Amino acid sequence: MEIGFILLTVLGLTLFEIITSVDNAVINAEVLSTMGKKARRFFLLWGILFAVFIIRGLLPLMIVFASNPSLGIIGALTATFSGDPNVHAAIEASSPILLVGGGVFMVFLFFNWLFLEPKSYGLRGEKFFHEQGAWFFAIVSILLSVIVWFALGRNPIMAFGAVLGSTAFFIVHGFRNYAEQQEKKLISGGMSDMSKIAYLEVLDSTFSIDGVIGAFAFTLSVPIILLGNGLGAVFLRQLTVSNIERIKKYKYLKNGAMYSILFLGTIMILDSFGYHIPPYVTPIITFGTVGYFFYKSRIEIRDIERALEPKLTLKS
Repeated sequence: MEIGFILLTVLGLTLFEIITSVDNAVINAEVLSTMGKKARRFFLLWGILFAVFIIRGLLPLMIVFASNPSLGIIGALTATFSGDPNVHAAIEASSPILLVGGGVFMVFLFFNWLFLEPKSYGLRGEKFFHEQGAWFFAIVSILLSVIVWFALGRNPIMAFGAVLGSTAFFIVHGFRNYAEQQEKKLISGGMSDMSKIAYLEVLDSTFSIDGVIGAFAFTLSVPIILLGNGLGAVFLRQLTVSNIERIKKYKYLKNGAMYSILFLGTIMILDSFGYHIPPYVTPIITFGTVGYFFYKSRIEIRDIERALEPKLTLKS
């Protein structure tokens, strides 16, 4: 791999990990504010090791290994850097199954946000779709049926991969919804610091799955995924304790994250059906999408600050 492409991919992965986990960082900050200093230090030290090396390191490795069990654990780790043509052939043969499953997961995630989740409306049409929430299950069911139908014509195992992506979405989404419902109980008290740490680790694990699965739209290389997602997780931990209130003001970042997820999921599905997208397109789309919604958020913050200036001047 060329060093320029590796750097672009790592930067894209880092940005994608950050924006898809901003909600996680906000929840972490709120729960950490109710914990003692010792417990906070414990979570910020051991929590980051668990998040980076166990979840974001082990999960992509196990996904590649499950798709290519003949490679073994070490082979799955080093597959994309191997010069063995048999290894590359195995990765190429199994990649459509992995990509279609990941793509279905990502696209379902986007439609769940578009139809069901509360949001700041960043584009025209978002309010309309949000008001049609009952259509979410119909849309994703029809979409899955269409993908499975065409996948059956190529490879029955690929169709099964699409179903696995759907199953993974509903399992992860269910756990995440339950964990988020417990947030108010944690903040209001009544639970020990160790229980709160356990809760945060579970929640962090569910959020990390989005970033790990989306990472395969960038590359199939586990070391590069580990590096990019790991850097994003470390940066996010710093935001949790330093400047999370300012990040919360950029209210359209979540929109940028979700549209990135839609684009990446679509690329993964197209790629699985043989429509190969150049690898540099993925990080460029991520930077462009997030950049647009960051700029939109920044403009709104500036307008609010300007509107408040006369009031502050009068008070002074």
